[in-house]
Amino acid sequence: MIKHTFSIIITIVSTISSFAQSNAANDTIPLTINEQNTIYVKSVFNKKDTLNLNFDTGTSDLVLTNNTLKNKLHSETELYHTSYDLKIGSRNYTTKVFDAELSGHGTDGRFGWDFFKDQVVEINYDKSILVIHAQTPQYVLKDPAYTKLNITYFANVFSVESTMIQNGVHSKNSFLFDTGYQRTAMLDHDLMKESKFPSEKMEVIKKVIMKGAQGNEIPVITSNLEGLKIGNYILKNVPVQQLTSHKPLKNKNIHILGNEVLKRFDTFLDFKNNVVYMKPNKLYDAEYIEKKKNISG
Repeated sequence: MIKHTFSIIITIVSTISSFAQSNAANDTIPLTINEQNTIYVKSVFNKKDTLNLNFDTGTSDLVLTNNTLKNKLHSETELYHTSYDLKIGSRNYTTKVFDAELSGHGTDGRFGWDFFKDQVVEINYDKSILVIHAQTPQYVLKDPAYTKLNITYFANVFSVESTMIQNGVHSKNSFLFDTGYQRTAMLDHDLMKESKFPSEKMEVIKKVIMKGAQGNEIPVITSNLEGLKIGNYILKNVPVQQLTSHKPLKNKNIHILGNEVLKRFDTFLDFKNNVVYMKPNKLYDAEYIEKKKNISG
């Protein structure tokens, strides 16, 4: 099994994972989102240590930062091969542990979507809760405001299709669904070239250096995308990121949807039927971080 951890950029390591899950009724868990768009929940690791963990749909398994492993745990943790107990909400999961230099702002690590295989995960930003359901509620299926996207799995992560709009060109492509990526979207240069998307027509906002999940430096260009269509909804003038020397995902042409976009929708991730339901919430029209910086600057 190939494991992918996605934070600012993606690194790939090999891993084997296993989870023991409860079949109890819905589990409602308090959810926090911070100013950097990181979503996290409190959890208890190894029945001893309370940690803030990012729910990162662009990763699998449990990943703890090196600082957490060194300074925040009551006992030494063996990486990669030993199983540990992790309590999220009222349920206990069994998982192996992997390490990384970085995680989302204010968190001790991250856990992936595959903790909830064959279940339905509700991410509700309006109510600040993460809910684990046995199936998608009927009120979601009957509400026409929810747009439906099909899930495609690859290498133990998943993608959905969305459409980029620029200078009259509409380009529909696969996007990694990544709540662990804190910005709007990361675009793959090769995929844009392959689909003849006019990326050169996008207005450049700035050029910066970002930190990768292992602390490596990545040159990034932020540009203005005229439109990003997700299901039935179009977000206009989205400041998106483009890598200048690395691909968002090694060995695959794919874009990334990050949480500065995804937080604008209350979402049901139906891993039983392999679909995502999304509905605009109170954050739909929130100012983008890059635009706030430009105004304040």
